Amino acid sequence: MKYVVLVPDGAADLPLEERGGETPLQAARIPNMDFLAREGICGTAVTVPEGMPAGSDVANYALMGYDPREYYSGRGPLEAASMGIELGAEQVAFRCNLVTERGGCLADYSAGHITTSESRELILALRECLDDEFTSFHPGVGYRHLLVLKGLKHLEDRCFPPHDVVGKEVESILPQGPGAARLNALMRLSRRLLAKHPVNRRRVAEGLPPANLIWPWGQGRTPTLPTFAAKYGLRGAIITAVDLLKGLGKLAGLEVVDVPGATGYYDTDYSAKAAYARDCLRRLDLVYIHVEAPDEAGHEGNWEEKVKALERIDELILGPLLDETVRSGEDYSFLLVPDHPTPIAVRTHVAGPVPFAIYFPQAKPDGCREFSERAAAEGAIKACEGWKLMDIFLERAGGIRASSRV
Repeated sequence: MKYVVLVPDGAADLPLEERGGETPLQAARIPNMDFLAREGICGTAVTVPEGMPAGSDVANYALMGYDPREYYSGRGPLEAASMGIELGAEQVAFRCNLVTERGGCLADYSAGHITTSESRELILALRECLDDEFTSFHPGVGYRHLLVLKGLKHLEDRCFPPHDVVGKEVESILPQGPGAARLNALMRLSRRLLAKHPVNRRRVAEGLPPANLIWPWGQGRTPTLPTFAAKYGLRGAIITAVDLLKGLGKLAGLEVVDVPGATGYYDTDYSAKAAYARDCLRRLDLVYIHVEAPDEAGHEGNWEEKVKALERIDELILGPLLDETVRSGEDYSFLLVPDHPTPIAVRTHVAGPVPFAIYFPQAKPDGCREFSERAAAEGAIKACEGWKLMDIFLERAGGIRASSRV
């Protein structure tokens, strides 16, 4: 048996009156997802425990089978793990966005989805001017980068996720806490240095949002996880364009697969993800495929792009993997589940339940006719704890039980 976990990030949504009371999942043409729901077992899962931040970090801990309440320690250290950066005893890792400030307000959490090549120039310029024995900048992908600071007091700082505060006055949403003065000083220095950088001058001349401010958030220390293999006895891989997920996969002992053309945005190469997933499944037992595009569309309030992203995932990733079960003669099992909702109307993550579908050849369908929030709510499994969903999937599909020794 081979196992596929497909995570369309932020795919779950709320009905929109102006769209006939439908969600993007209901509006999209997703025959392969509907097949999994119709021929499998459906339900809803709560991937973000009460009181925890509704982020992809917390939610994907849960979907990989780790209780976030026990293991979660912030987003930054996961990105550090992805980059191969080991934190010292007194170091704290922050996710560091490049954002656009306009008129004193946070105008864009991604600086217009700045390219990796442009952002790398900017982060390296900040490194040259601001790195010291207490501070280090590390370039990542797109607008997503890393800031490492010395001083455990920073664990107590309160920082706002930038996608949650777009449109607010920057001075009202700056970091707060025992290390906030240093963070705020770095942010103000970045404003001065980035404004005059040639990359931003060129972007402004081309009518693009400048990346004129850093935004640190999601800080933490490196967690210690039991490996996925130790928990389930399976060899697995993760396919994602997002450093956060790569880091979590690495800490879980999964093979981290870099896919050319995977961008973490609408233009990601869906077909390449499917091809690399097929290759993984020839060598390994399980592949965890994360696709960021629906989440980005939710943050931008872009209905058309969210629907299109879901249709591309269905046609170009799930369809070929379903076909592979016929070509290879190997039994495949599928868990299809968003990590959290990112509603178009809200433009940020929320902690509501997400729909899921579990399919394997011997599954006894529970009557769901489509993959959607409304249909899954009538499925056989209701509001299960998200971190238990992997256990349910592997036990029902393959008779695999999580080890009690980890």
